[in-house]
Amino acid sequence: MNVLKRCVFGIAIIGLTTLSVQCKSDKKMDATTTQDTKDSVTIVKSDYGTTPKGEKIESYKLKNQNGMEVDIITFGGIITDLKVPNKDGVSENVVTGFNSLEQYMKPNPFFGALIGRFGNRIAKGKFTLDGKEYTLATNNGPNALHGGPEGFFRAVWKAEETKSGEAAVLKLSYLSKDMEEGYPGNLKVVVTYTLTKNNELEVLYEATTDKKTVVNLTQHTYFNLSGDFSKTILDHEITLNADKIVPVDATLIPTGELQDVANTPFDFRKPKLIGKEIDAKDEQLIRGKGYDHCWVLNNTEKGKTVIATAYHPASGRVLEMTTDEPGIQFYSGNFLDGTLPMRNGGTYAQRTGFCLETEHYPDSPNQKNFPTTVLNPGENYKTKTTFKFSVKNNF
Repeated sequence: MNVLKRCVFGIAIIGLTTLSVQCKSDKKMDATTTQDTKDSVTIVKSDYGTTPKGEKIESYKLKNQNGMEVDIITFGGIITDLKVPNKDGVSENVVTGFNSLEQYMKPNPFFGALIGRFGNRIAKGKFTLDGKEYTLATNNGPNALHGGPEGFFRAVWKAEETKSGEAAVLKLSYLSKDMEEGYPGNLKVVVTYTLTKNNELEVLYEATTDKKTVVNLTQHTYFNLSGDFSKTILDHEITLNADKIVPVDATLIPTGELQDVANTPFDFRKPKLIGKEIDAKDEQLIRGKGYDHCWVLNNTEKGKTVIATAYHPASGRVLEMTTDEPGIQFYSGNFLDGTLPMRNGGTYAQRTGFCLETEHYPDSPNQKNFPTTVLNPGENYKTKTTFKFSVKNNF
């Protein structure tokens, strides 16, 4: 009997020891998994330069393990680089940009920048709130464009970085003071860039004001999914989930009407090459020298419905966008004119980049029938746009 007890006891000890070793092994595996998850995204901060006023500009590289990288500087909240893989797994930069802060500070067509207070145009640089007329700084012929000559694209933003296992987050903040560029109210703005493990770049815009004002924030990155900026974007397929556009006059200000896209060059409800009808004899195309218009989105599930897709067959790269905004400005880079330097030599020629700017309609403060862009004290302005990148093999 004693021998039997000793055998049973021995077997129990061996079992417990094995279980203990297994538990330790499982814990070690869990720890390794957690560590791998933590390392799935990274943020690297570096110095980018100094403004003539002595303001230090920083650059933040957000990176995931899928080969996607996004570089953002605190001057203008500008996306300077955005690398995504092609169908062969090769990551290349797919946005226009420059090599230096000095070049970004020179006049340029808002490459990669945050836009505010008001994205797009306001007619004659004037609007009225509660019977008071406000006069804005004009910078586009007779009109105010993208917040004026000293808009948010030239502001120095404060940065705060955070990182979780699945997302790299850069939060930028800026105080636009009362009457800056002619806009009323002290506007506190926060824009949060989030890079996920799924190759999504989320842009969250938030703002509050202490005086009634107008706000229309957006992002002005120029894409060329080929990764080769010596080539035009005319071979990209675009899809826009929109039945109407906002037609414009000769100075690119909305006429106040909404125009059906059916049977026009503006019908992108099914995938269509940008170059297919861009030079058609259409009055709207002639006025914009190509596509430079706001589409009225069929955004049935705001923030969930894919409202725009860009596809480059040769590289296989796909860009899908979601937003809760009512409109999107599709701009085909018509005014790029070969005067701006590319990173590695050469210049950006006409139509070597395109923009998809989610927004409220142009000139909304002067158009009673358009969705309002008014922000009152006590209200929170909040809107989000997501850029999701993937690849598609075209066999």
